[in-house]
Parts: sequence; C-alpha cells; structure tokens
Amino acid sequence: MPDATLDRIAIVMMSAAGDAVHTLPVVNALKRQHPASHITWILQPAPATLVQGHRAVDEIILFDRSRGMRAFTDIRRTLARRAFDLVINLQVYFKAGIVTAFAHAPVKLGFDRARARDLNWLFTNRKIPPHPNQHVQEQYFEFLRELGVPHEPVEWHLGPWPDEKPWQREFFSSFDRPAAAMVVATSKPEKDWLPERWAEVSDALWHDFALDPVIVGGRSDRELHAERIILDRARHKPRSALGSGLRKLVSILDGSALALAPDTGPLHMAVAIERPVVSLMGYTNPKRTGPYRRYHDLIVDAYGDPGEDYPISMDNRLDRMTRIQVRDVLDRVERWRQRYATSSGPKA
Repeated sequence: MPDATLDRIAIVMMSAAGDAVHTLPVVNALKRQHPASHITWILQPAPATLVQGHRAVDEIILFDRSRGMRAFTDIRRTLARRAFDLVINLQVYFKAGIVTAFAHAPVKLGFDRARARDLNWLFTNRKIPPHPNQHVQEQYFEFLRELGVPHEPVEWHLGPWPDEKPWQREFFSSFDRPAAAMVVATSKPEKDWLPERWAEVSDALWHDFALDPVIVGGRSDRELHAERIILDRARHKPRSALGSGLRKLVSILDGSALALAPDTGPLHMAVAIERPVVSLMGYTNPKRTGPYRRYHDLIVDAYGDPGEDYPISMDNRLDRMTRIQVRDVLDRVERWRQRYATSSGPKA
C-alpha cells in the first residue's frame, strides 16, 4: 500500500483529548505524504473542539456517545453517503469497530488480534503487526509504518493559531509575573491528586518561585470541588480559568511558563506546544502515557516503587497518587527553574 493513491482517508479515534493530541502527528504525517488527500476524522464532540480548524483535518464527523444507540444510527447514516480509500481504526474497543464497519473502504487498517479488544479485530481487513508495549504515541506510529509513511518529523501544529492570539494577549494582559497552569483534576478520580496539596503547591509557586498560578480544566463536579478547596486553603488565591474550553486552554498553556498536570489531555497538549510540564503520575504507567520525548526529568513518578525498573504496560496501580508529596512536586518545579525557566514561554 505504500504506493497506493489515497484520496480519501478516514481516521477513527473517538477517545478523549489526550488521544486526540497523539493522533495529530499521524494526521500531519499522512497529509505530508499525501497532500491532496481529504482526511476525515471521526471523534467525539469534546475533543473535536480541540482539532476543529486544524490545517491537516479536512472534515470532522461527530460521534456523540451521549445519544446512546442513536449515536450509532447517526454515524451509520452519515457514513453511508461517503466512500474512502482507507479507514484507520486507532482504537481497540468494540464501539470503534462498529463505526469502522459502517465506513465504506477497500482497506480498513486496525490493531493486530492480540491487542484488539472486544472483537474489534473482526471489523478490519488489514492489521498492523504484533508489537511489544510502547508509548501510546509510538504505538500510533505503527500504523504509519504499515502504510509506508514516515512519522518524522513529529509535528502537532496544535496552535495557538493566528486568530487566537488576540484572546491570548488579552488573557495575559493583567499578569505581572509568569503564569503556571495547574490541571487539578482528570476524567478519572484514580488519576487525581489531593486538592489540599494543590493549594500548598499554588502558594509555593507564588511565594517561592514568583509564578502566578492558574487553575485550568473543565467544569466537572470534581474540578469545581478541587477549585473550592484550593481557593479556600491557599493563602494567595490562584486565578481560575476553569471552563475556558480546549482551544483557549491551548493559548493559556502556550502563554504559561510552566504547566503542572496528572495524566490527562492538557499534559499532552503542553508537550505538543513545547511547554515544560511537571507530570504527576501514579495510576498510569509513565513509560506508556507520560510526556512523549520531552520533560521526563520533570516527572513525579509514584507508579513505580523506589528502584523499580517496571516494564511498559497497560496495568494501572491504585492508590499511588496519594504517595506524591508537595515536596516531590516542588523539587520538580525547582528543576524546571534551573533547566528551563529562562526560555519557557512568552511570560517567562
């Protein structure tokens, strides 16, 4: 297939923002190799707001799982009117297999049988070869390798885009010191850190590092709960930008000198725009879902036991995030100050 003409390509990746970030280098590589191709991305409404308008994405088809079974009816009706040369199923779950089955294409590329779950392998007619566990980003590059498409240079082009710059300037116009964006909750409580400790970190960022902390993320119940505790306990009340939306969050991260986050979408967004990020990892394996290629020296690793050389795996470990102490995080912030602070962001 390396020599095949691919005029119309469909990407099935319907997961959250972090996986959308990991998908962007795949989309960019396909567009570099096949610049005349029309790339359609099937994904959920929330991550769709992150990539809407991206220069390599020609079309977005929404899969709104909140509609239950109607979501499958909707997507089947939409895909019935389209034909593709290639469908790439980047997910291993059954729902992605169903959507892949609805798409019309002579080639449907998916995971090998060993890694595909929920009978997902039944819905593709071509598989990537089996491979040991590796970082999620490298795993996606296996699809490019199968297609004969170089993945280097790894590019995201996440922004902020030119029409977003005025909002960014307005947002930071009241800051008189560099900003530090704090992601205080995730989609899974097992990945969250304690809000009381975020409050201590927030105070230290202000008093000891001359940074202006900003709470970022959505407005879920847990995020609002964490915000209340942080604002109640911190001596210096941090700013809050909860609910800004993913595109504005890109601008906030880009304008910040530093980000701090558990394993969640904004962590990978920060890496994509080359913003130093202190990663708080305990529930998920940092070697598989941690920051890709950059800022490994800023990881707080509570996933492994002291001295443990754990393998790359999909295994999660419960009750590890509470092992992370405030001093562990501040040690990484000090490391950031020594290694990155002079060149981190427009406000640094």
